[in-house]
This record gives sequence, C-alpha cells and structure tokens, in this order.
Amino acid sequence: MQSASEQWFDEAYYQRFYFDKKTSVIDVEHSRRLGAFVCSYLVYLRVPVARVLDVGCGIGLWKEAVSQHFPGASYHGVEFSSYLCGRYGWEQGSVVDYRSDEPFDLVICQGVLPYLSASDLKLALENLGRLSRGGLYVEAVSREDYERGVIDEDLTDARLYRHRAALYRRGLALNFHELGGGVWVSQRCEVPMFELECKQD
Repeated sequence: MQSASEQWFDEAYYQRFYFDKKTSVIDVEHSRRLGAFVCSYLVYLRVPVARVLDVGCGIGLWKEAVSQHFPGASYHGVEFSSYLCGRYGWEQGSVVDYRSDEPFDLVICQGVLPYLSASDLKLALENLGRLSRGGLYVEAVSREDYERGVIDEDLTDARLYRHRAALYRRGLALNFHELGGGVWVSQRCEVPMFELECKQD
C-alpha cells in the first residue's frame, strides 16, 4: 500500500480537520499545553535550542510555543501540502526525505507518521535521526490506541495506517533515547540524564 498522496491535503482536508469546530481534531489550548510541556522539558534538561524544524507543521501551531520558550530560535516549517505552503509560506517537503545542511536542535513531527506506509515510515524514522541533534517530539497514533478505544474514530482520518507502537519505537531507538510523553533526545546530544529519566529497551 502507498503512503498518503499530496492531493489528500487540500483545502477541504484542512477545513474538516482544522477549521470546522464540529469536526476539528485541533484544540488550540491543548496545543499550548503540549508546547509548554515539550519546550519546558528540554529547557529543564538544558538542551540548547537555536534551530527548530516542524516537519508536517500544518497551520503552524507550534510556532508560538517555540518563540515563547526559546526566544531568538529560528522556526522552520515544512509541509507536504502544497495548499498550506501557498497559504502560509512553508517549505514543501516530506519527513521521508527532507534534507538540511545542518541538523536541528528540536524537531517536531506531530500527526504525520501514521499517513506513511511501513516502508516509508522506516525511511522517515531514519531521517528524523539525521535531522535532529537534540530534542524530538513525535505524536503518532498506533494500533494499540485503536484497540484500547483511545481514538475517536468519528473525528480521526480513516485513512491512517495502524502501525504497532513497537514499529515506531524500534525505528526511533536507533538514534534517540525515549524520555516519555512523546519526547526523545538524540544520542548525539551530550546532556547528563539520570538513569530513570530514560526509558530502557
């Protein structure tokens, strides 16, 4: 099976999942709390953040949290959707193969990975390892979330792949330490952490 087509992410898609209050999966207040949590955790760990990549940035909800918690840091939005790139000025690209001359201190990848086939997901997880030299935030629903009834299937895009959580973790563990709450830190990032701050395999 193929990964999501760029044509899926048109104006109608964002109207349904972002702008229509009846069907939106985006809660601005939730985004603020999430951004505060992730950024504050990295500040606590003393991960230096000067360059931020939001890959699959959508309408740019993370931009506010980044500017608030990392004043002076650059925020770079990358989007698969040509519609959003035209509307917001993001760079068009995919987490599967996006490249940068210099890695980023924080990479955000929210709600993107479940749109990828297993083969593209493997490439994307490897690419995240290249793109981040510091923190990483990943949000991706897994098959277990559906099995446990955590997902509101009336609001969730039915086209998402239901990959096992272990598939995500195996791919990310090649380059990152899992800290919990969707936060990971690159193995290249030399910050001291207690043993219990990192999830063990």
